[in-house]
Amino acid sequence: MAQVATAPAGSVSMSSTAGASYVEWGAVFAGAVLAAALSFVFLTFGAAIGLSAASPWPNSGASAKVIASLAVFWTLVQQIGAFLAGGYVAGRMRARWHETTQHEVEFRDGLHGGLVWAVGVMFGAALLMATAGGAARTGAEVAGKAAAATVATSDPMDLVLDTLFRPASVAQASPTGTQPAQAARARAGATAPSDDVRGEVSRILARSVATGSLSDQNRTYLVQLVAQRAGISQPDAEKRVNEAFNAAREAANKARRAAILTGLVTAVSLIISFGAAWWAAMKGGHHRDNAVPARFDFGRRPRPSAPLT
Repeated sequence: MAQVATAPAGSVSMSSTAGASYVEWGAVFAGAVLAAALSFVFLTFGAAIGLSAASPWPNSGASAKVIASLAVFWTLVQQIGAFLAGGYVAGRMRARWHETTQHEVEFRDGLHGGLVWAVGVMFGAALLMATAGGAARTGAEVAGKAAAATVATSDPMDLVLDTLFRPASVAQASPTGTQPAQAARARAGATAPSDDVRGEVSRILARSVATGSLSDQNRTYLVQLVAQRAGISQPDAEKRVNEAFNAAREAANKARRAAILTGLVTAVSLIISFGAAWWAAMKGGHHRDNAVPARFDFGRRPRPSAPLT
């Protein structure tokens, strides 16, 4: 007579489909979608708060350093919170298979939280690349249609070049009005730089900043060019070239520091988010197995009361 094995009383029922994957991709994708949606909502909310804190009027809004600090803090908090929620959902929705020990249960629950993090990061990176590509294509089309009428104000090098070729006085730059003879002669020799000249000077300054010094040959060329275009003396032109080189170097240093800060904040937030998603998934699995209501309990668990006799 065949014997039928029965599960011990009080044990948790588990699926035992042979050959099936232990990964519940439905739960993983559900958690990743929830994390992405929450991250979008949190970022929108943070952007609105940041815009409300900034103001163009003096002494009427938060300083740039305060806003930047809040932006860094909110970037960390929103991403960690979103992956916490996504990991918890994945862990709670996962179906247990044949885990024999509690350690194995916790590991597989946590792994589902890690997969939520991985899918969310890949989804966010793909969305960022698609958005950047679409913005680049749109920008190229707009620039091609209105290149003559569009002035780029986001490039710090533009301000450096404007200062470099600025006329010595307002009267020198004005086409009308009574001018002294010396200013008139200076204006006669001053001409506005073309786009090709500005592009050449920008490349020279950028290359010099990259190498760390402005060569004598390039310095002499820039001094002569600025003196001719701006209608100023050689010493004044040399002073402008030195100031422009220092300004370009400072702009490059600020861009480098901003890129480093962005990379560090992104890396730290992703690492912490991974741990948060793993922990939340284990928490969700614990709540699933013990029929605990879906809430986070960071304090001590109350001890069960003694049964009534």
